[in-house]
Amino acid sequence: MVPISMVPTGFESRRAATEYIENELKKRIMFLDGAMGTQIQDLRLSEEDFRGDRFTEHTHDLKGNNDLLVLTQPKAIYQIHRNYLLAGADFIETNTFSGTTIAQADYGMESVVYELNKVATEIAREACADMLKETPDRPRFVCGAIGPTNRTCSISPSVENPSFRNVTFDELVTAYTEQIRGLLDGGADVILVETIFDTLNAKAALFAIDTLFDDGVYERVPVFVSGTIVDQSGRTLSGQTGEAFITSVSHAEPLAIGLNCALGANQMRPFVQSISSFTAKHVICYPNAGLPNTFGEYDESPETMAANVSVFAREGLVNILGGCCGTTPKHINAIYEACKDFKPRVAGPDIRNEKMILSGLEPLMYDGTSNFLNIGERCNVAGSRKFARHIINDEYEEALAIARAQVENGGQVIDINMDEGMLDGIAAMTKFLNLISTEPDVAKVPLMVDSSNFAVVEAGLKCAQGKCIVNSISLKEGEADFLRKARLIKRYGAAVVVMAFDEIGQAAEREYKFRVCERSYRLLVDKVGFNPNDIIFDPNILTICTGMEEHNNYGVEFIEATADIKSKLPGAKISGGVSNLSFSFRGKETIRQAMHSVFLYHAIKAGMDMGIVNPGFLTIYDEIPKDLLEICENALWNRDPESTEKLLEYAQTHGKDSVAKGEEEEWRSHSVTERLKHALVKGITKYVVEDTEEARLDKEKYPRPLNVIEGPLMDGMSVVGDLFGAGKMFLPQVIKSARVMKKAVAHLIPFMDQERLENLEKLGHSEEADDSDIYNGTVVIATVKGDVHDIGKNIVGVVLGCNNYKVVDLGVMTPCEKIIEAAIREKADIVGLSGLITPSLDEMIHVAKEMERAGLKTPLLIGGATTSKTHTAVKIAPRYAQPVVHCLDASRSVVVVSNLLDKGLRADFIEEVDEEYDEIREDHYDSLKDRRYLSLEDARSKSHKIEWNLPENLPPKPNMVGHKVYEDIDLNDVLPYIDWNPFFQVWQLRGKYPNRGYPKLFNDATVGEEARRIFDEAQVMLHDLIKKRHIRASAIVSILPANAKGDDIVVYRDESRTEVAGVYHGLRQQAEKEKESNDAYMCLSDFIAPESTGIPDYIGSIAASAGFGVDELARKYEADNDDYSAIMVKALADRFAEALTEKLHQDMRRELWGFAPDESLETQDLLSIKYQGIRPAPGYPSQPDHTEKATMWEIGNIHDATGIELTESLMMHPGASVCALVFAHPKSSYFAVGKITKGQIEDYASRKNTTVDDVETWLRPILSYDV
Repeated sequence: MVPISMVPTGFESRRAATEYIENELKKRIMFLDGAMGTQIQDLRLSEEDFRGDRFTEHTHDLKGNNDLLVLTQPKAIYQIHRNYLLAGADFIETNTFSGTTIAQADYGMESVVYELNKVATEIAREACADMLKETPDRPRFVCGAIGPTNRTCSISPSVENPSFRNVTFDELVTAYTEQIRGLLDGGADVILVETIFDTLNAKAALFAIDTLFDDGVYERVPVFVSGTIVDQSGRTLSGQTGEAFITSVSHAEPLAIGLNCALGANQMRPFVQSISSFTAKHVICYPNAGLPNTFGEYDESPETMAANVSVFAREGLVNILGGCCGTTPKHINAIYEACKDFKPRVAGPDIRNEKMILSGLEPLMYDGTSNFLNIGERCNVAGSRKFARHIINDEYEEALAIARAQVENGGQVIDINMDEGMLDGIAAMTKFLNLISTEPDVAKVPLMVDSSNFAVVEAGLKCAQGKCIVNSISLKEGEADFLRKARLIKRYGAAVVVMAFDEIGQAAEREYKFRVCERSYRLLVDKVGFNPNDIIFDPNILTICTGMEEHNNYGVEFIEATADIKSKLPGAKISGGVSNLSFSFRGKETIRQAMHSVFLYHAIKAGMDMGIVNPGFLTIYDEIPKDLLEICENALWNRDPESTEKLLEYAQTHGKDSVAKGEEEEWRSHSVTERLKHALVKGITKYVVEDTEEARLDKEKYPRPLNVIEGPLMDGMSVVGDLFGAGKMFLPQVIKSARVMKKAVAHLIPFMDQERLENLEKLGHSEEADDSDIYNGTVVIATVKGDVHDIGKNIVGVVLGCNNYKVVDLGVMTPCEKIIEAAIREKADIVGLSGLITPSLDEMIHVAKEMERAGLKTPLLIGGATTSKTHTAVKIAPRYAQPVVHCLDASRSVVVVSNLLDKGLRADFIEEVDEEYDEIREDHYDSLKDRRYLSLEDARSKSHKIEWNLPENLPPKPNMVGHKVYEDIDLNDVLPYIDWNPFFQVWQLRGKYPNRGYPKLFNDATVGEEARRIFDEAQVMLHDLIKKRHIRASAIVSILPANAKGDDIVVYRDESRTEVAGVYHGLRQQAEKEKESNDAYMCLSDFIAPESTGIPDYIGSIAASAGFGVDELARKYEADNDDYSAIMVKALADRFAEALTEKLHQDMRRELWGFAPDESLETQDLLSIKYQGIRPAPGYPSQPDHTEKATMWEIGNIHDATGIELTESLMMHPGASVCALVFAHPKSSYFAVGKITKGQIEDYASRKNTTVDDVETWLRPILSYDV
C-alpha cells in the first residue's frame, strides 16, 4: 500500500518539504504563529455566528467552540492565519486545539471531528499557498495542532476515588487517531502535540501518530511536542519535572520539543534552559504575553515580550519561537524582528546515546559511572506474601504503603508484578498504578512493569506517564512474537528487560546466555531501532547449592556472561532477581543475606548494573562473619563441593535468635563511642538517643554537643562512606545509616540552640538583634534540584550554626533560580550546594554557570556523597569566576567558610585552592588517553561569538593610533607596580598556608626569616640600581587598526586601512570540552571585530625591557665571585620589566587607548587582572607560537626603536624583557589553546606560508599526535 501523502505547495515531495524544515532549523530561528483564541475573541462573535447556516438547529450552545469556526466562519480563520504569516510566521497552527471527539462531546459535535480537522488544515494550507506567491523564496508550513483534551489520564476527578479515571489511554488513542487522520488528509506539514499538562495524554497522542505512520497508512511528517509547566515549581500539572517530561516523550523522536502556555517569557526562561540542556532535539518555545491580570487578560506589549523572548535567542536556547495566550500578529512581528538575526540553538550530544534515562515524576539517569541501581522487589504478588494478601483483599492503601517503604529504603525503581492465579492482573495493575500516580513520594521514581502476561504489561504502560522498564520479553515464543512486543514497547516509550530464553529454553551456561542475548540485541537494535542503552539483559540468576552438582556453577556462569555482554554489546545493561540465587535456603535469612551480598559484590564488579532486591535485606560485605564469608565465596565460585552442607551446618549452628542475642550483648558492652559507630554502620536506631545522650553528658571527652557530632557520629559516617565507596555497602544501607545520624543530631539540636543563645546573652545580644551584629556571616545552603538527600547538608547547617554563622537552608529539590534569588536576598557571604546522586553533579554545574551569568561574587561550596575534589576542579570551578571549593565533610565546612570570610586569610586560601585545582585539572586532562578533538571546521563553528552590532560590544576607538617609544624610563615610577611573589620563587622560598605570598611569607615559621633577609637586601640593591642608573629601561607601545579574518588578525599601518602592516596568526582550541559545557572553542581573533562586519577595530602591543646594563653588572659580580648578587640583579631586573609592562598597560587603558579613563585599581587588583581586556604574549597558552614575536617586531620596528632584539631562537635580549599583544574588548579573556590536531597544523602552516615541519618544530609541545 502506498502511504497517503499531501505534497506541500512549492515542493516536489513530502520528503523534500521535511528536509527543508530540518535544514532551515539548523540555519536560522524559525517562527510559529500566536494565539488563535485571542484573535477569535477580538472578533466578538455571537451564538449565531458560531452556528452559521449549517448548525442553526443544533441542540447544544455552540458559542465558545472556536474549532467549529473553520466550518461556519472559514474566511475569518483564513484571515487570522494570513495576518500571522504577514507578521513573519514560518508555521501556522490549525484551529483544532479541541478537535477530538472527547473535547467536542461538550458541544455534541463528535460527528464532525474528522471533517473539522481536515477543513481546518485545508484553510491553513490555502493561506500558506497564497503567501508563497508573495514570498516565493520563503515557504510556509501548516502545523496540525493537537491539544491535550479536557480530561487527564493521570489524575482522578474524584477526591473520594483516587484510582478512578474519566478517560482511558485507549479512549485517548482512538480520539487522537481520528483527529490525526483529518489533519493528515487535509495536508498538515507537521503534527504539533501541544500544551501538555499530563504526559500520559501526550503519550497516547504519540502512540496514535506512530501507529498511523508505522502501519504505512500515511507518509511520515515531522512531530513537534510542547509541554506546559504550570508554575514556578517547574512541573507539569501531573507533577513531572521538565526533564522527566522530555524523557517520557523522546521515544517519539520529535523534530522539536519544548514549552508553551501558562507562563510568560521571563518566568519560562529557566525551564526552557533546562530543556535546552537536556535534549539534542530542536527546542520550540511559545510563551504567553506575560502573566494574566486579575481579569484573565494579558497586558504584555509586543515590544516588551519581544525583548523578553530575545533573551532565549541571544543565549542560543531555541530553534523555534512563537506566542501563546494573549499574543497577536503584532507580538509575532515584534518577536520576528527582534530575533530573526540570531543564530539558532546548536544542540549538544544526545545523552541518550550514553545513558539509560528513565522517569517517574523525576528523571533517573544511569551510565557506567553510576552506582548499583536498586529495584525494589516487594510490590510483587509472587515475591511478597504480605503484598499479595493486601492486593487480594482489595487493601490497596496498605499495598501502597509497601511501595512507599521501598522508595524510602532506597529503591530507585519499583518493580510491580500482579501475576497471581486468583487476581485479574489487568485490573489490579491498572488500579495500583493509578493509585501510585497520586502518591508523589512513590511516583517520583520510575516503575518496572513486570508480568509474564503481555496484556498486563500493556495495561501498566497505559497508566504510567513516565518512562518505565518492561520486565520482560524473550525469544521463548520465537522472533515474530519477540519483535511484535518489542515494537509495542518502543511505541509506549519504555526500556525493556530481555530474559536469556530462546525457543529451546532457559540459558544456563555462559556461552548459551551470551548467544541468546547477542541475538536479542541484534534484533532490537537492527530491526526495531531500540536504543542500546534501553536494553537490559537478565542472563538468569539461577539457584546454587541445591544439592544437585550441575547447579553449583550457576553463579560463575552468570558473572562471566555478564562480563561478556558488557564488553561485546555496547550500551546494554545487566539486571537480575538476586533472591533466586539463595532460593534453596528459604527461611535461613542470615545465610541468604550473606549470599546476596557476596554475589552482588562480585557481579557488580563484572558489570551488573541493577537488580531486583529487597533494599532492607542485605548484609554489609565486610560485616559478614569471616567463616560465613569464606563458605559463601566458595559456594559462589564453585570452589568447594561441600559448600551446600557447610551452609546448612552454619545455619543450624547460628540460629537467628542466638545470633541476635549474642551480637546485642557483645556490641552493647562496648564504649559509647564504639556503640554509636556500630549503630551507624549497622543502621540500628533502637539505642541511638540514649547513647548520644550518654556521650553528651561526658563533658570531659565532649565539652560541647557539637563535639559529639564531630567525633563519634562523623567517625561512624566516615566508615559508612568508605564502605559505600568500596562497593561493600549498598545505597539502602547508607540510607539506614543516615536515619541513625539524623536521629542523633535531632537529639542534640536543642542543646546546641541553648548553647548559642547563652553565648549571645554573654555577648549582650538579644535573639532579635540585627543579624550583622550577631553572626559571623550568612551561608545559604541547598540540596540541588533533582535530589532529595539532605542529611549531609543538615549536618553542615548545624555545624555552621554552632559556629555562629547564620544559615539559610533552602531544603531539597531546590531550583537554580531559587538559590540565586536567596543568595541575593539574604546578601549571602557563601552559597553551599549539596547532592548525593550523580545527576546532582550536572545540576551543580548548571547552578555555577547561572551564578556567573547573574554576576554573583559569592564563593561557592560543593559537598555531598557523590561530589569530589576532581569533579569540582574540572567541571564546576571553570564555570564560575568566583572561588569554588569542594568541602569534604561537615567538620571541614567551618574551616573553609572561616578562611573565605577572613580578610586576612582569604586571598592566600583562594590562591592555594586555585593552584591545587589547576594541578588537578592538568593531571585529569593528561590522564585522558583517548582525548577527542573537534575538527578545525567544527571548532570554528563553535567559536566565541560576540554580537558586534550591539552598542555595548562596539570596539573602543583609541585616543592614539600609531607607536609611542619610551626611552631612559625613570624606574622610580615603576616601583609601585612590582609583583614580589615571583621574586621569592626565584629563591625557592615558599611559605605554607596561611603564610603564602608576599608579605605574609615573612610570618612563615620555616622560610619567613630567610625571606625577610633576602627582601631587605633586595631593597638595598634595588634603590642602588636606580640611584646609580646601573640598569636602564626602554619600551614601545603600539595601537593600530585591525580586523579579524578567520583565525587571523590583519593589522593596518594607519586609519586608511589600505596598507597591511602584518598579520597575527591565531591557533584555536580543539580538545573536546566537557559534554555539559557550552564553552566556546577560543582563538585570539575572536576578540577582534571580523572584516565582514565592517566595524573598525584595533589591536595593541607592548615591548618593554629593564635589562639594559644587567648582563654587564652580573658579569662584574661573577668576576668578584659574588654569584649571589649576580642572581639578585637579574631577579630584580625581571621584576622591573614586568612592573613596567603593568604600568604601560594601565597607561594604555587610561590614556592612550582611553577605554577605562576612570580606572582606579590597587596594585594587587592589577596583578589579579581585575581590569578590562587582556595582554597575552606569543609563546604562552593563548598563542603558543613564539614565531609570532617576529611579526610583532616587524610591525613595530621594535629592535630599532628600543634596542630589544630577538635571538635566533626568538628569545628576547636583554633577558629582562617582556612583550605582549593588547586586546581591549570587555569580553576578551585568557585561555589555553591546548593540544591541536594535524589538520590545524596544516591549515596554520598554509596561512603562515611556511612548512608543516617548521610549524611542528615550534609547536611540538601542543601537538595531539606524535611526530
